[in-house]
This record gives sequence, structure tokens and C-alpha cells, in this order.
Amino acid sequence: MRLGEIHAPNEVEITDLSYTIDRKGRAIAALFSRSELCMANALLAGLTVLMIGDSHLTTPDYLISSLHDDLVRQGAAVHSLGICGANAADWIVATKGTCGGAERKDRGKAERLGAAASTVPIRTLIERDKPNLVIVVMGDTMAGYKNPDLPKSWIWQQVSGLTKEIASTKTTCVWVGPAFAPEGGSYGKTFTRVRQMSAMLAANVAPCAYIDSLKFTTPTTAWPTTDGQHFLPDGYKQWGDAIFKTLVELPAVKGLKR
Repeated sequence: MRLGEIHAPNEVEITDLSYTIDRKGRAIAALFSRSELCMANALLAGLTVLMIGDSHLTTPDYLISSLHDDLVRQGAAVHSLGICGANAADWIVATKGTCGGAERKDRGKAERLGAAASTVPIRTLIERDKPNLVIVVMGDTMAGYKNPDLPKSWIWQQVSGLTKEIASTKTTCVWVGPAFAPEGGSYGKTFTRVRQMSAMLAANVAPCAYIDSLKFTTPTTAWPTTDGQHFLPDGYKQWGDAIFKTLVELPAVKGLKR
């Protein structure tokens, strides 16, 4: 049947365009492409998301690809910024990273920021982007894996400082904690310490909601890494997908106004 031929008073065959029907049953105007119609039904359509974090967002095959793509595919406008080595309080004032960074906007490519990469104060980012949702991906950089004890007081200061800044803008936020990684890598990450770090974050990131990445794998099924902390591309794909599936089921995210 040809495009525009009427099946019934309110129906028209659609290939790539959707048509409105006048009172005589004629297709009179192309309103939306099929992709736009699909976007209107997407889980995050109409939302703006700001995602910040540490080295897990600083390489194209990392979460700046997998999780960012998942968010965009569901209709969100997404700005991701990762600074290698950044701790939570480094996002309160501009702070130079220790090993580069990356930035990505919407469907664009991730751009490496080089050795001079620096954080941008979270208040500045929120004022610029006006996000409905802030996602913080952070935990490994603050866990002190090579230290004998978890630096709890310092972590609390770091985390509470950042969450207070976000809360002062009345922006909904979600904090993504660290995942299991095989022991024995150069960063000294262990199953015991990452459990401690995750528990510390879970108890202190409020009013942000917390996503516990330890629920996605076990010590024996942890995704392979290149160095005991950073996953291979397939691991980042699985981690990103798992974060996204958990994210969209959070009450705080479901309640966001478009």
C-alpha cells in the first residue's frame, strides 16, 4: 500500500513519517519521524543528565561509552565528564586531575582532555547544564586500597562535601559505587576493602540514591581488568548496562518531572 493511503478514519500507513489526519480522513502533514516517535516513548525522554566521575569515565571504552550510550538511547540529553584521580571534594572547586580526563556530550564522541584536565565545580556544571539528574561514579579513588585501614573520616568529609553542594541546587542525584575486581592488580584493590568502601558510601551519600555495584557480580565472577581496577571493554559494557537497569527503577528517577 502506498504512503498516505487511508486504511480507516484515523489510520494511515507509516514508513518513516507519522501524519496527522484531517476531518475528511486525509493525511495532511508530516509531524514526527519514526525515531522521534520512539524517543517520545523512551524511559528518559525529555530529561537532562549530568554524569561526573573518576577514571572509569576517562577512556572511550569505559562508562563514558557504555552507560552514556544507554542513557542517550532512552531519550536523555547527557553530558559526561571524567577526571582521572579525582576525589569527591575535587568537584567542589576546580582541581587538576592526576592522569588526564575525558568529556562527552549527547551522541558526540568522547574527547580526551589531556594531562591538564581539571574538574569543574559541580555548582558551575549544574548552572550550565540545568540537569534533572546528576550521576556520580566514584569510589575506587577514595578507598585507599594500599593503606592498612579505610580512611573513614576523610571519606566522609569528601562525600558529604559534594552531596551538600548538589543538594543545595535541589537536583536529584544518584551515586554509583565501585564494583568487584580480581585481586592482585597494581592498585591493591581487594574484596574486603571494596566491600568496606561500598558500605561507607551507602551510609553517607544521602540525599543521593546509591547504586551498589557489588550486587552485579561476585568476587569469583568479577569482570577481568587490565590492572586490577579498570575493566576490559566487555566488562564496562556489562557494568554500564547493569547500572542503567538499576537506575531507571529507582523511585527518585521514576519521579523526575520532564
